[in-house]
Amino acid sequence: MTGVRRRFWIEAGLGTASFVLLVLTLIWHDWIEIVFGADPDQRSGFAEWLIVAILAVATVTFAVLARIDLRRLRAAAA
Repeated sequence: MTGVRRRFWIEAGLGTASFVLLVLTLIWHDWIEIVFGADPDQRSGFAEWLIVAILAVATVTFAVLARIDLRRLRAAAA
């Protein structure tokens, strides 16, 4: 039961982090160039939209996995 709790918190944390980065990328597109000092798409915006798509998939995936673990934990407790 301890492994389920730890895994749940890891998935919830990663889901939260990916969501925050998703929102940050939607609001402030240039943060990637500023933080990493590189412009991989030469200001076309393609890299930012690709990152938004990847982060959206990651957020949903981690949320679903955390929900499954939470349900498993509640079922084991009942």
